[in-house]
Amino acid sequence: IPPESSFDGGFNFCRVMYSSQWREAGGQGWSTDYPDADINFSIRFAELTKVRVSKQASGVPNHFVTRMTDPWLMRCPFVLGSDVGTMTLRDEEVVALRDYLLKGGFFWVDDFWGSRAWDVFENEIARVLPPGTYPFRDIGPQHPIYRAMFPLAELPQIPSIQFWRTSGGGISERGRDSAVPTMRAVIDKHRNIMVLMTHNTDIS
Repeated sequence: IPPESSFDGGFNFCRVMYSSQWREAGGQGWSTDYPDADINFSIRFAELTKVRVSKQASGVPNHFVTRMTDPWLMRCPFVLGSDVGTMTLRDEEVVALRDYLLKGGFFWVDDFWGSRAWDVFENEIARVLPPGTYPFRDIGPQHPIYRAMFPLAELPQIPSIQFWRTSGGGISERGRDSAVPTMRAVIDKHRNIMVLMTHNTDIS
C-alpha cells in the first residue's frame, strides 16, 4: 500500500490486485513474481533510461499494489497485471478499470499461458472495453515498440526460471498450447496503446 511520499514525481511500479476464478499451475494469481519482478524492472528501467525512478530511503525502488477500486490507481500511469488468465472482475472493478484506461492509464498484462488463459482474459477485458469499439490488434515486429530501445526481430518467449530448470531448458510452459508468444494491444482513437498483452511469455 503506497504512502503519500511514494508519489514524488518519479516512476512508480504499480501492480494490480485481483481475484482469481481458478488456480493456474505454477502461478499465484496477481502476486506471481511479486515483488522481484517489480523491483528488477524498476532497477533496469533506471539503468537503461533517463527516467527518474522513485525510491525509498533504503534505495529500493518504490513499488506497490493497488486494487482497481483504490483511489491511488489514478496516480499510476503504468500498472502491471500478472497471470491474468485467472482474473475475474467485480462490476465495480470493471467500471474503475475502464475509467482508469479512458483517462490515459496504461495496463500491461503478462505471464499468462495457453488458450484457456487467453479466453478468460479476453472475456474479462471485453467487459471493460467493448471490443466493438476497442478491438484487439496484433503488435508485430513492424511496430515501433520493437525498436523503442533495442531492436527486436520477434517477441521472445521467456519461461519462468523454475519451468526452465525443471524442463531441462524448455520455454513453452503449456507445450503445444503455448508454443507461439504473441503481443496484442487495445488501442484508443489516437493510436495510443491502452492495454498491452504479452501472451505465452513471462517478460516481467
